[in-house]
Amino acid sequence: MAEPAAPDLILHNGGITTLDRANPAPQAVAITAGRFSAVGDARDILPLAGPATRVIDLAGRRLIPGLFDNHLHLIRGGLNFNMELRWDGVRSLADAMDMLKRQAAVTPPPQWVRIVGGFTEHQFEEKRLPTLEEINAAAPETPVFILHLYDRALLNAAALRAVGYDKDTPNPPGGEIIRAPDGTPTGLLLAKPNATILYATLARGPKLPFEYQLNSTRHFMRDLNRLGVTSAIDAGGGSQNYPEDYEVIRKLAEDGQLTIRIAYNLFTQKPKQEKEDFLRWTSQNKYQQGDDYFRLNGAGEMLVYTAADFEDFRVERPDMPQSMEEDLEGVVRVLVQNRWPWRLHATYDETIARALDVFEKVNEEMPLDGLHWIFDHAETVSDKSLERIARLGGGVAVQHRMAYQGEYFVERYGARAAEATPPVAKMLEMGVKVSAGTDATRVASYNPWVALYWLTTGCTIGGLRITPERNTLDRETALRMLTEKVTWFSNEKGKKGCIAVGQLADLAVLDRDYFAVPGEEIQDITSVLTLVGGRIVHGAADYAPLAPDLPPAMPDWSPVRRFGGYQQRRQTPFARAVSCCANACGVHGHDHARAWAANTPAGQDRGFWGALGCACWAF
Repeated sequence: MAEPAAPDLILHNGGITTLDRANPAPQAVAITAGRFSAVGDARDILPLAGPATRVIDLAGRRLIPGLFDNHLHLIRGGLNFNMELRWDGVRSLADAMDMLKRQAAVTPPPQWVRIVGGFTEHQFEEKRLPTLEEINAAAPETPVFILHLYDRALLNAAALRAVGYDKDTPNPPGGEIIRAPDGTPTGLLLAKPNATILYATLARGPKLPFEYQLNSTRHFMRDLNRLGVTSAIDAGGGSQNYPEDYEVIRKLAEDGQLTIRIAYNLFTQKPKQEKEDFLRWTSQNKYQQGDDYFRLNGAGEMLVYTAADFEDFRVERPDMPQSMEEDLEGVVRVLVQNRWPWRLHATYDETIARALDVFEKVNEEMPLDGLHWIFDHAETVSDKSLERIARLGGGVAVQHRMAYQGEYFVERYGARAAEATPPVAKMLEMGVKVSAGTDATRVASYNPWVALYWLTTGCTIGGLRITPERNTLDRETALRMLTEKVTWFSNEKGKKGCIAVGQLADLAVLDRDYFAVPGEEIQDITSVLTLVGGRIVHGAADYAPLAPDLPPAMPDWSPVRRFGGYQQRRQTPFARAVSCCANACGVHGHDHARAWAANTPAGQDRGFWGALGCACWAF
């Protein structure tokens, strides 16, 4: 018999986490033709190398399966990424405003400076948003649009002129244009209770041409690769039209330029015509059409507009209209008849319970058996609803939206209500199908390590502890939530999500050990080497020479050229001291360092007192 072919790639000499319970911590892995071909002892795998085999020394670094985001607006985000100034990760409003001022200076008319979500005011040291006066001072002539979650947008005077809002512009349904006493718009737009006004205003801005959108999507995927992401379920999105807005991603797929595996869902686009959308799409498309890089994953997250309960925790929970059940039933029947899975955006248990009434009714006549249908978000889902979901064979896709809105939720509903919002640990205990993601790019950041930080520490990115330890997850369980557990939601179980022989060779090598760093530092992790199908798609540090070239961001004024995407946190001396103390003596280190820092006279170096706190281990 012929000798087996030598592997294309071997990785060894690191901490390898496979998430394969039968083989959890091997010494080396081999990759052949895009799949893992051997996972085991180095003495068995290293001799398999042939003349063309690339052997990579991990130098002790942690290797994990590639991260899989269960809800990411990647296609829409890619079309716009190169136009957007991202405040994701920025921890100082002063720094954020400096970025804005610098970008405004190089953005040519009629283009805008767009800061489209991915941040919260609570992440800033100043704990506030910029004022309209500050925005106008930073950019007196260039239009500026700042989207904050799904609750508001801030426009400078130039942007108001660009969109044409004046005294005579009426408030749209579900939104409010805040005005001066004389009726002139101030530049503040509020979602009350839905984000339609925010989306509609943003849609008035210029778009990139097709070739630039191709480049933009590639840059967005590269930043995701930098964070260790190798797969995502695209949940459609507002203003994302099918098939027009899918041509860019389809072109990249045809040309073999996708560096993220994408399973996409189709999002209804026409209020009161949702059933017609799905009748047309199910007749023209087949569920799972495509390949391992780009494939149809079903319907949603919007099925009908009457079931959309936007998660603006600054306002009261919206009541869905009486027509919700009838509208939803018509669409669900179309999907079940064509055996299409679906996902439904549902923030509140009240919406979930009403939707379950519809699903159970349809199931009596048209069994849902085998359909991987899910609820997205489900922040306030009840135990009773979870039991109904489990009985009916559904799942719940959670995202880290509470890491960005936890403070608002606590303010409205109280700290006790936030303790299990959403009740992730309870879902796992009950055996409900559940996985995790980000819901980026507008309502939260696309950094999956923020999700892992939130799941394991129970903290918001503003530092507020909202989830008690009993409701948080251990680090391995949390990692499974963003890897193997997502595969049920894309109907790819056993194909990826673990490092095991025969599975797709998607992996990330981390810049620090996820299982060893302090909890606060989890959100800072990046990948130094990312592979998709055994192909290197990102490299940094020692592996930078292995990374494929990427054309510069287009156009030449793109914020991506100056600032990149997700902004890594800058640790102040005080933050480093707190981290040091946490390593030395746990939470007491934090307490000591914060107490000393709080007593520091204004103008003195708090870093000194924080460093002094590191001596706390001695006593």
